Amino acid sequence: MAVVLVEPSGPLNVGSVARLCANFDVGELRLVAPRCDHLGEEARRMAVHGGRLLEQARLFPSLSAALADCCRVVATSGRRSGEPLPLQAPEPALLWLAQARGPCALVFGREDRGLSNDELLQAGQLLTLGSGDAYASLNLSHAAALVLHSWHCLESSLGSSPEVGALPEPSDRQALEAMLGDAEALLLDVGFLHPHTAHARMAKLRGLLQRAQISTEEVALVRGMVRQLRWASERGSNPGQTP
Repeated sequence: MAVVLVEPSGPLNVGSVARLCANFDVGELRLVAPRCDHLGEEARRMAVHGGRLLEQARLFPSLSAALADCCRVVATSGRRSGEPLPLQAPEPALLWLAQARGPCALVFGREDRGLSNDELLQAGQLLTLGSGDAYASLNLSHAAALVLHSWHCLESSLGSSPEVGALPEPSDRQALEAMLGDAEALLLDVGFLHPHTAHARMAKLRGLLQRAQISTEEVALVRGMVRQLRWASERGSNPGQTP
């Protein structure tokens, strides 16, 4: 599993999360457009023996790039309502993540504003921590400590070969986004979508597919349908064309 921090602004937090990754046997740290020096003195001081993870942290320009190779993604959220996907307690969300048969990721948002709805929709499940209603927001490193401790306990209880669920493995992000890109282009061309509303409507479609945990084979099927529909629509204006 990889831990992904989106636009972290505090070097102390980044260093602390690197230390937590080392504490709980997480082997990879990914940073999306960090707004601080993750290799600076403050980060290194907090990382202690997690310094290797800081040095080897992979940098990405966007969350979609950081998750391109992941088949299962859990994102954390401190909101109480208005989420694009149902909120889960740590145990079921992390169990689902532990059952991945390929690369997987746990995503933490910005210290000041968390993750946007578009970013949350790149996850298969959303995890929330039970905290007081009066002040629900947790410091990034504190939230990471709670979640990674739960992850470590879960992995220890499952052993080296967690039981894989009966459902097919969800498609990786890259294939899903490519299919959605093809679908959006077609729906714009045929007039079902309009430029000023396309983003919001495609977000709803993305949320539907994420809740369904669409598999690689299903993504390929839908993408084939989209391409055939494009050919049919273009053939209507050019009857002599062949696929």
